[in-house]
Amino acid sequence: MQEELAVRAAAGDRAALETLLGEIQPSVLRRCARFLPCYQDAEEACQDVLLQVARNIGSFEGRSKFSTWLHVIIANSSRQTYRSLKRRAAEQAHDEPPIDVPDARTTSVIAGSRLDLLDALERLEGRRAELVAPMVLRDICQLDYREIAEHLGIPEGTVKSRIHLARADVREYLIAGR
Repeated sequence: MQEELAVRAAAGDRAALETLLGEIQPSVLRRCARFLPCYQDAEEACQDVLLQVARNIGSFEGRSKFSTWLHVIIANSSRQTYRSLKRRAAEQAHDEPPIDVPDARTTSVIAGSRLDLLDALERLEGRRAELVAPMVLRDICQLDYREIAEHLGIPEGTVKSRIHLARADVREYLIAGR
C-alpha cells in the first residue's frame, strides 16, 4: 500500500502524500528512536523526516522500494539531528553552566551506547564517508545486502566489504573509549 501511495505522491497526488505521511509517521518515529536515545530528539528527527519526504517525494523514482528510500532519509536525518544537538550543546556550554548535569550512575547504558555509536559514525564519516551508509543501512535500518546494493548502486560484494571495514573502524573506536 505504501509503495502505491509513494508512486502516486511522486506523481503529484497531494491526497496520496497526506495519506502516506500519516501512515509512515509512527514507524518513522520508532526508527528515529533507534538512533536517538531521547524521545524528544527522536520526535524532532521524525518531523524533519516527514518534511523531507513531503519536499522530496517527487525525486522518488520507484527504482528501489519506498521503504529503502525512506530508511536513507531516516538515517541521514537522525544523524543530522544528533550533530545539531551536539553543536547546540557545545554552544550553550560557553554561555552558562547547565542546570541539570546528568549523573553517570543513572544514565542509561543503552542511551550512552547510542551516543557513542553516533560519535563513532561521525568520526568514520570524516575519515571514510563511503563506509557509513552501508553500515547504517545494514546494522541500524536492518536492510538486506541486496537492497543496500540497489539503493547505493554498487555491487553486493562492495557493500559487504564496506560494512566489514566500517564495523572494524567503529569497533576500534568504541573499544578505545575515544
